[in-house]
Amino acid sequence: MKPRFEGRPRRWARVVCTGLVLMAPLAPVWAVEYVWLAPAASGGGAVARLGELEGPVETAASLSELKARVGGREAVARLEGEAVSVAGPAEGADAAADVRLSGRRVLPEGALVYYQARLGRQDTRAVNDLELVPLAPGGNTFKLMWKGSAVSASQVMVQTSEGWRRVLKPAQDGTVSLATPFKGLYVLEVTARVNGSATVEGKKYEDVRHSATLSFVVE
Repeated sequence: MKPRFEGRPRRWARVVCTGLVLMAPLAPVWAVEYVWLAPAASGGGAVARLGELEGPVETAASLSELKARVGGREAVARLEGEAVSVAGPAEGADAAADVRLSGRRVLPEGALVYYQARLGRQDTRAVNDLELVPLAPGGNTFKLMWKGSAVSASQVMVQTSEGWRRVLKPAQDGTVSLATPFKGLYVLEVTARVNGSATVEGKKYEDVRHSATLSFVVE
């Protein structure tokens, strides 16, 4: 299956992009919530929420097949109220390791959505199917990866926990660069529609989407 990337008019952060094989104008947009990660209040790890940074938060209980990683290690993801918590790194592991969480759910209209979230920008490898990764550890220039291949973003919109917004345009190589003048949590988000269907637990879905976020904290 080849991805067809589409934008959507959200209030804070989105990436509108085209896949390697998509040369036609973007198709009509659609609305889909996303999963984003923020640092846990204590003990390391992260807290994931389904919704928007500045919008209503939905219960994460609707997510299935939750998988979490801290750095190169598998981690435990637990549902706690409206959110999902991801345990911090194991003893002796890098406390600054990036945290990843993935899951899926079926929307009321029948679309199958895969959610992929990442907290941190130290790792320059892509682990999730759809992921924004920094070119250098801790860097402010990112490339978008789809199953190991770089794809070009056409527009990136960013918002922070302080309400700062910015629209980014890609360089000729498809990367996007982000200034971080304000303290707080920065979140970037991308949504893609896959050209083709998927079968999960014996049911075929014609509308398959991927939503990915990258978040990091500027001290």
